[in-house]
Amino acid sequence: MEKLRRKDLMTLEAYAEARARLRARIMAHKKDRRVAIGDHASLYFEDHLTIQYQVQEMLRAEKIFAAPAIDEELAAYNPLIPDGSNWKATFMLEYANREERLRRCRELVGIEDRVWVQVGGGERLFAIADEDLPRSTDEKTSTVHFLRFELRAGEQRDVAAGAPIRMGIDHAGYRCEVILPDAVRQSLSADLG
Repeated sequence: MEKLRRKDLMTLEAYAEARARLRARIMAHKKDRRVAIGDHASLYFEDHLTIQYQVQEMLRAEKIFAAPAIDEELAAYNPLIPDGSNWKATFMLEYANREERLRRCRELVGIEDRVWVQVGGGERLFAIADEDLPRSTDEKTSTVHFLRFELRAGEQRDVAAGAPIRMGIDHAGYRCEVILPDAVRQSLSADLG
């Protein structure tokens, strides 16, 4: 999947005019790129379109229009776009209650390394977490992590052939697995190859 370039982005003025229409499009697109794993963990799979939207929103919010600053944003966000052999996702722990969230972040240290995917009857592939910087300590984990699921050639072929995909978490404090709905499986299949 191609990385974003400055020419892929709208000016602030053009984005302001198109924002409502584009937002509706991206929300529909993201619907098939979210995987809830139990009640309190979700994976939000990124691709060229989701990252383009995030960059446009950042440029808008920060009123960034100078080329060097735009290049900095692209350098920060481009690593989140899949490379053709992997899926990249934002992993979020979602607890509405602040006290429960803080307690669970202490209990779930290392959870980001226990998120897995399984294609068909293959083995579980555990995510590679937070390649840019650590987001956990020995005392607590963060509520947000960036994950990469690297698929081998056989798994990529199985995904393309329509094999079922399971995703889950295997942590002493949080165990859950799900089978991806067809719409999500098809959306993620487009990221490979």
